[in-house]
Amino acid sequence: MSENAKIQKGRGTLNNIDGRFNKFQRTEIDDGWFHDGPANNLTEVSVESPRSIISRNQSPDLPFQQSINPYRGCEHGCIYCYARPSHAYLGLSPGIDFETKLTIKPNAAKLLRDELMAKNYRCSTLSLGANTDPYQPIERHYNLTRELLQVMIEFSHPVNIVTKSSLIERDVDLLKQLAEKQLVNVHLSITTLDKTLARKLEPRASSPQRRLQTVETLKANGIPVSVLIAPVIPVLTDTELENIIDASAQAGAENIDYIFVRLPREVSPLFNDWLHTHYPDKAEHVINRIKDSRNGKTNDPRFGYRLEGQGLYAEMIKKRFEVAVKKYPLNKSPAVLRTDLFHKPTKQMSLF
Repeated sequence: MSENAKIQKGRGTLNNIDGRFNKFQRTEIDDGWFHDGPANNLTEVSVESPRSIISRNQSPDLPFQQSINPYRGCEHGCIYCYARPSHAYLGLSPGIDFETKLTIKPNAAKLLRDELMAKNYRCSTLSLGANTDPYQPIERHYNLTRELLQVMIEFSHPVNIVTKSSLIERDVDLLKQLAEKQLVNVHLSITTLDKTLARKLEPRASSPQRRLQTVETLKANGIPVSVLIAPVIPVLTDTELENIIDASAQAGAENIDYIFVRLPREVSPLFNDWLHTHYPDKAEHVINRIKDSRNGKTNDPRFGYRLEGQGLYAEMIKKRFEVAVKKYPLNKSPAVLRTDLFHKPTKQMSLF
């Protein structure tokens, strides 16, 4: 762990390590002076004006081929977030920069509308939240996700949403319109039910109990809602697996799935620092269990293994999950969103 690393209130990471594309790499040393850490812990927002908004993938283990990310970086600050390394492409750190130096795409809705209107566009489910959370705190001010949902309604386009935020309740009015046509599915991501652990793991995300209330709210409004236990972290959260499944089922989740923790690129040293600071007695045990399930590493990006892991430990988690979900009427009918309703609105000619 870096000797000068400091716990910053409301932030997940302890330092601002250099991204892998930086021309120069910095190393902290003890120069005998007292350091308070970064002077500015405030969130900074910059504007990006991309030419397109839909990202596409050919990953065989993902249930979608199209996704939209109206924000870069994420103020939730989840220490395990696999999206952190993407900040390196901006010349920023996957550490504190990822949580504090955010980028917005204010023309996201217009770009989406233009791309959906294209002659060669073929409808398939769009995923919101595949990289960073579409309902992170700055969404309260910028409303980019709400604007995107309004476009989905306009085109009757199916959308899949993954979030850790109860802010999604703000858009119940729009989600109900999509749900009436079988065009939306929401996944609330829950990592732990322990409030103390959650504040350290994901400091600015909604509390676990608040997320369970959101599951109830969405269910009560006829909006299909599932729970994604993500990630399952050995030693720290894996003992809660059955309890999370039970609480989620009681709250009204229709489907439940899980993802085993993976620590790609810069996430590995960041998570290691976090572990040794907050849970020094468990740190080596956690890392060794992850490596046991990741082919001797902290990350295994191979399709078919990256979501569940492999080996005896990962197989045990899988078996426990399968046994636990059988106790409830879960995962009986995975939500299939409709694509046949998609249409392109008729352009109205201006009278002026």
